[in-house]
Amino acid sequence: MILWFTIAQIAIAVAAGAFCVVAGLIGRRPSDFSVGALALVEVLLVVQVIAAIIAPFAGNPPTGDLLEYWVYLVSAALLPVGAVLWALMERSRWSTVVLGVAAVAIAIMLWRMQVIWSVQIA
Repeated sequence: MILWFTIAQIAIAVAAGAFCVVAGLIGRRPSDFSVGALALVEVLLVVQVIAAIIAPFAGNPPTGDLLEYWVYLVSAALLPVGAVLWALMERSRWSTVVLGVAAVAIAIMLWRMQVIWSVQIA
């Protein structure tokens, strides 16, 4: 994993999460902005998948358990899809909060993936 890219992803996911939670708590239903924030997080996760495929061939192999890393990455990539589907099916203020909680959960998962990739010794 690339540290600066991971930090950027975490910052964007936290910002998207905070935006969605605040918007939901003040009564906003899911909108293009809240769903778009999760879409941006998803696009960055897809880039992370591509980087994780290329990185070992470029001389950046993981030091931790590769299976654990990929389970985290695939789960994180599926989380925005599920949250957006929920938001589109149940158009309430709580759906917007769910979008925010999903984005914050992704930020936490990204940090754990960074630790698995670069800190642990297999």
